[in-house]
Amino acid sequence: MSSTVISHNAGDHGGHDHHQETFLTKYIFSQDHKMIAKQFLITGIIMAVFAMVLSILFRIQLAWPDTDFPILEIFLGKWAEGGRIKPDFFLSLVTIHGTMMVFFVLTAGLSGTFSNLLIPYQLGARDMASPFMNMLSYWFFFTACVLMTASFFVESGPAAAGWTVYPPLSAVPKAIAGSGLGMTLWLVSMFLFIISQVIGGVNYISTVLNLRTKGMDLWKMPLTIWSFFLTAIVGLLSFPVLVSAVVLLFFDRSVGTSFYLSDLVVGGEILPNEGGSPILFQHLFWFLGHPEVYIVVMPALGLTSEVISTNSRKPIFGYHAMVYSLVGITVLSFIVWGHHMFVTGMNPFLGGVFMITTLIIAVPSAVKAFNYIATLWRGNIRFTPAMMFAVGMVSFFVSGGLTGIYLGNATLDINIHDTYFVVAHFHLVMGSASIFGMLCGVYHWYPKMFGRMMDERLGYFHFWLTFVGAYLVFFPMHFMGIDGVPRRYYAFTEFPFMEKWVSANLLVTWAAIIAGLGQVAFLWNFFASIWTGKKATQNPWGSNTLEWTTPVEHFHGNWPGEIPTVYRWPYDYSKPGHHEDFIPQTVPFSETMSSNLAHDFDGDEEALRIQNEWNKQNNREILEG
Repeated sequence: MSSTVISHNAGDHGGHDHHQETFLTKYIFSQDHKMIAKQFLITGIIMAVFAMVLSILFRIQLAWPDTDFPILEIFLGKWAEGGRIKPDFFLSLVTIHGTMMVFFVLTAGLSGTFSNLLIPYQLGARDMASPFMNMLSYWFFFTACVLMTASFFVESGPAAAGWTVYPPLSAVPKAIAGSGLGMTLWLVSMFLFIISQVIGGVNYISTVLNLRTKGMDLWKMPLTIWSFFLTAIVGLLSFPVLVSAVVLLFFDRSVGTSFYLSDLVVGGEILPNEGGSPILFQHLFWFLGHPEVYIVVMPALGLTSEVISTNSRKPIFGYHAMVYSLVGITVLSFIVWGHHMFVTGMNPFLGGVFMITTLIIAVPSAVKAFNYIATLWRGNIRFTPAMMFAVGMVSFFVSGGLTGIYLGNATLDINIHDTYFVVAHFHLVMGSASIFGMLCGVYHWYPKMFGRMMDERLGYFHFWLTFVGAYLVFFPMHFMGIDGVPRRYYAFTEFPFMEKWVSANLLVTWAAIIAGLGQVAFLWNFFASIWTGKKATQNPWGSNTLEWTTPVEHFHGNWPGEIPTVYRWPYDYSKPGHHEDFIPQTVPFSETMSSNLAHDFDGDEEALRIQNEWNKQNNREILEG
């Protein structure tokens, strides 16, 4: 630890650049937080594209359940003989799509990218507390991605038990093809992924607590850092519980234990397992599963806060309330998991407790939504692509969050549980909101990551196609769910009452295809701009936070000389009396006497005395003049 602190406080590049880096140490096995952030981001984008293709495949099956597509057999082989996806493989597509999006894209791709990029930058640190652990975190994640993808190339196919992998389907290898080796690979992949997240979380927390620059106390941290810090705490406390669930499931599959199995008959054969309960797995899974929602959403909320304040040219409304709401979400997220299990036959009293805590957690979430709206109100708004995605994130967070009130009520949830209403809800509030938060971060911090600007016109095109497409895909599903249409069904032509929703599936599928094609614009914009984009200036958005004080050219250590000192909070925008509409955190109050306010000094009596004397003198001079 002492060597880390010395490196952090050194006046040179922090001792990181005294040796010549090779291609391997700079781009592959890098220990520089900026390069690791890019690795997380690009890997997350690749996983997102793969997951999106899987979703298009199963949407095609739902829209045209009785149509053969010979091209599918060319690409999928035995899983689509005759040009029609097999029912078992359909469930595999749903399973891997959900797993990749929730864990690899929205968790590692979002939090791994921006925690790595912004925590050292915005706190004034040379790097993470442990650069080596940071590198390990990425490579455990990358290995998990490779194993999950490799499951498509095993003979029995990938896991097919839903992204929640409920037993007994996931615990009995001979239940269906997707319960075999593919399921084992899923478990090993998730185990490696959790190691990655725990290592990363320890690093993020240590960096926030120990490596803040001079003057950067907790109440001067941007909301981005608060969100990453609290997200890391949630992950550190909840992910190990999923490890226990995965290990016990592995034992049931391979060793003959009965943690989750009891009284089962498979293919006419009575299994010897007795005494287990699949509901135990649900408790363990959802103890992570619901905090996971906030592990995904909180970083997106933090990025959105920064982008909205910067592009509204206004201080964020209710900074302290925003921090306390994040803390409230962090605490409450651990005592609401039971609302996923109202239909398991849990004690009604316990169900009532979970229902109350679920409804209470809506309060801090609502605080954030109101504060965003108040920040936007009468702001001098700049509609950059990042700002568009930030406003879109708020839209999805509100519209998706409102439907959560229905699912959090035990009486209503029993009727719409496991229907398309649930799919619509979590794809809006968790999927779409978080993806939009991630994209707003990509557009806003792209100049800091690559030293180039993305094309704004392509950014606007990408936004509108994605925003309209997401609502067209997920909004109709609410009505399907209210009608009782169950999710994960292979075809809607099997039951007469569902046949009327085939036309809605056509609309949803075409919207998904068009929105998917819209992502091609983003991919082109992202990768082409690395080489051909307009060169970025040091602070293209006129932002106050510390990352924009670093040079455009990257080097390991971030600042070429001494790390800047912080004097003020990060949201001094459009302050009356100042000649510019932003004041960076590194500007002392002695240089902004004409715009300082009493609450700026945060209990510093000497600074307040000097300011009052200046005010008196200034007023006297004005009167005499």
